[in-house]
Amino acid sequence: MTVATTVELDHRKRPPAGSGLPLEPEMHPLVQRPHTLVSVGEALGDVVFKPHPRGWWLGFLAGFALLQMLLVAIAWLFYMGVGIWGINVPVAWGFAIVNFVWWIGIGHAGTLISAILLLMHQKWRTSINRFSEAMTIFAVMCAGMFPLLHMGRPWFFYWLYPFPNVAGVYPQFRSPLTWDVFAVTTYFTVSLVFWYIGLIPDLASLRDSAPKRIQRIIYGILALGWRGSAIHWRRYEKVYLLLAGLSTPLVLSVHTVVSFDFAVSIVPLWHATIFPPFFVAGAIFSGFAMVVALAIPVRRWYHLEDFITDHHLDLCGKVMLATGMLVCYGYFSEVWMAWYGHSLYEWGTTIERLFGPYGWSYWCLIFCNLVVPQILWSRRARRSDFWLMVVSIFVLIGMWFERYVIVITLSREYIPAAWGRYAPTVWDYATMLGSLGLFLTLFFLFVRYLPMISMAEMRELLPKRQGGGGGHSIMENAP
Repeated sequence: MTVATTVELDHRKRPPAGSGLPLEPEMHPLVQRPHTLVSVGEALGDVVFKPHPRGWWLGFLAGFALLQMLLVAIAWLFYMGVGIWGINVPVAWGFAIVNFVWWIGIGHAGTLISAILLLMHQKWRTSINRFSEAMTIFAVMCAGMFPLLHMGRPWFFYWLYPFPNVAGVYPQFRSPLTWDVFAVTTYFTVSLVFWYIGLIPDLASLRDSAPKRIQRIIYGILALGWRGSAIHWRRYEKVYLLLAGLSTPLVLSVHTVVSFDFAVSIVPLWHATIFPPFFVAGAIFSGFAMVVALAIPVRRWYHLEDFITDHHLDLCGKVMLATGMLVCYGYFSEVWMAWYGHSLYEWGTTIERLFGPYGWSYWCLIFCNLVVPQILWSRRARRSDFWLMVVSIFVLIGMWFERYVIVITLSREYIPAAWGRYAPTVWDYATMLGSLGLFLTLFFLFVRYLPMISMAEMRELLPKRQGGGGGHSIMENAP
């Protein structure tokens, strides 16, 4: 099949024929095969209105089944209390905080792709930004569930906020756990507004093309009266760009604050200044892994290879490779500083982490996060659905083990008399797998009812002679 690009390429930037030089990033086709404004709308809008493929049903039913497991686990937790988990003293955090940090990390890629890549004029973000933003919202929802359940009495969650009360009791503002509340809440709110604002033009398109009256009414209400006038576009572009600027520092701040949960303590190997950048790099690493793990099956089920091309997956693979090397530098730095610092406790805890009773988990994360991603040095692997999927799943597992290794450090601290063991129960596993079910259920419902790829922004990538903007008007025209 002959593949032709519909993106106008600047031929003056092409390398000389036969030189062997690679194309510049902006010269790669971002939309394959000839498309028009109408065909883009039909290809992406029909995903919502036409019957869904078997893969969607399998994914949704699998997620829904796991969601039922979560509901049972939470109901039993409310009846019996957090004692059904394996938490104890000294490992009082357990799976709940492991899962919290893991889900927050996954939630980073969406805002990173949408906001930072938008400000950096990276047009390839257009194919994956919409469902990445949705992924962020669902991942943060899963993350926020665990601290609430870990509280033991989640119906008093509002005590986390400094609301006026006659008892004069307020949160401890010197605690990083309180900082988490404000950071995660702010991140979720801005990400939700950013996602919804970006949806408005596409909701109006769905309103105008919906086959059923009830669909036209619902999408019409959600579109907020959008008519596509020049003033609508102008205000939309301003708001979208402002939210992108507001979201960008949040990407860095949220996981930095989450890392303070550990770094401001005096636990050996936790009290380190490398934790904030180490956590942010790990979050982007796992977030992009989840984006790739979702994009590969979805583009095949809905035949979206024209919009999510091998070039997009190639770039995601490069980001994973770069952030993976940063994460591995963090692993090396931890061991190096423990040895070079001549601290008995730091070095002793390092030896316990590597060869102690939980050493298997450390080597699992090294294999998943250091060894397996080296496959991505191969361009052929980065453009292979199979290998990219394999690497992404290993990275997601490895990043979960990274958080597990950090938390399990509590079992071997300073005094041997205070050492303990930690063993998760079946309810720990049920809650963890159930949160994955919640995420998958929400994601597949999103694919069912909303456009997973931005139609308006994808149309901007078409050549001007076909009605496109030849670039992203949000970036080009905003005064």
